[in-house]
Amino acid sequence: MNMKNLLFLLSILILGIIWNRPGLVIKNNIETNYSDLQFSETDNSYIVISRDEYKEKLYGFWLAQSIANWTGLITEMDKIGNIGEIKTGDFYTREVWGMPARPNIWGNLPDHAETIDFVFKDEDEIWPSDDDTDIEYMYQYLLYNNETSILKPEQIRDGWLHHIYSNKKWTPFGEVSEHEYENYLWVSNQTAYTLMEEGYLPPETSHPDLNSNYEMIDAQLTTEIFGLFAPTRPDIALEMAHLPIRTTARKNAAWISEFYVIMHSLALLADEEQTMKENVFWMAEEARERLPDGTYSAAMYDFVKEKYKSGIPWEAARDSVYVRYQVNEADGYDLTSRKLYCNGCFAAGINFAASLVSLFYGEGDLKETIKIAVLAGWDSDNPASTWGGLLGFMVGKTGVEEAFGRTFANKYNIHSTRRNFPNEGIDTFENMAETGAKVVDRVIEEETAGRVDRDSNLWYIPAKEIAIVPGEKLHD
Repeated sequence: MNMKNLLFLLSILILGIIWNRPGLVIKNNIETNYSDLQFSETDNSYIVISRDEYKEKLYGFWLAQSIANWTGLITEMDKIGNIGEIKTGDFYTREVWGMPARPNIWGNLPDHAETIDFVFKDEDEIWPSDDDTDIEYMYQYLLYNNETSILKPEQIRDGWLHHIYSNKKWTPFGEVSEHEYENYLWVSNQTAYTLMEEGYLPPETSHPDLNSNYEMIDAQLTTEIFGLFAPTRPDIALEMAHLPIRTTARKNAAWISEFYVIMHSLALLADEEQTMKENVFWMAEEARERLPDGTYSAAMYDFVKEKYKSGIPWEAARDSVYVRYQVNEADGYDLTSRKLYCNGCFAAGINFAASLVSLFYGEGDLKETIKIAVLAGWDSDNPASTWGGLLGFMVGKTGVEEAFGRTFANKYNIHSTRRNFPNEGIDTFENMAETGAKVVDRVIEEETAGRVDRDSNLWYIPAKEIAIVPGEKLHD
């Protein structure tokens, strides 16, 4: 490294100390001999990110998401209200934490936990995959192996059919017999998969005329990671996630999924001079701009935030969500009138509202946010996983370990639910983080006109003003 480059890097480190934001420095009007940075004459600001620190954050994402996922599975579908054929009594309260696990709406007890408490895997164990992590893993794998930042419809279809089991078994005579495998797909995901088997491509697989389940929760738990592939650039993250989201979702379900993507993309801009609560609330307010006014997703956000600001307990806020949206069908949320199975317990809307309860009342605290999400009701493992992953990314691997006061397994078995991955499906969070960083390498170079300095292991991303616009009602 020549003297000029050395002085340049030293100036970055000095500014990093001044800003007190390790791994993230916004620099203006710095002269550089990097001719490939392609900045405009009027905007030569850029963001400098430590690639190693980002990998540590990606590790925290996978680890905390796994903890939250398997903790949330203890209460998944335990409590969905008292409307329709399935009635589950009063919702859980904070006092239930630590008590024996209870049956879900199908009468099943969790087979991985006896009590409602955090689920951990020791260092000599392996985290199993689940539908809250496995399709995100698949999308990362597809982006890396297809050497692209924007997946094509055919690449998504081929990836789904190759890595996800069909729930059909064909006899030598071509007839369908009993299921060969549990394929861990439900509602819109399953409908989209079946449509792919029939020859349809995304986004047709979420078209309301073909997929009646397009308003279900599915895309919320499979696409948040695209925000992490475009750090500080939600505009690019939304472009990357557009088709994966619309593989299974439209309208409110799509905008809600984009809300999560935006928050993940903004996470790296968290200001260390601010509290976690302040940063999380800022990210949420920015993402709120994506929800079009006059839609139930926007109304849900505003309603839950007002309940939080009123000072009532989270349990009361959750109960208010149930009454407003499932009992009274306010703000155009009419799923109860449709008389769906379990009153739409898998729906994007009610689970988004529940996730906001845990987001606001958790106030940026990893453990508290997961706890509330786990106890809030409905498809509880999904919001828990989403916020666990986001907050785990923000604090990184070390922060997750400090929060729980222990270390964890670093291995992950994608073949617990999916198929046809290398090494018989066994991966590590270190390798998953490295693969994610390589995806970001490509995004920075091809989508942001930035630069990857592999000698110093730094990313240079041209800074751009954050300008979130509402989703298009007609387009979606």
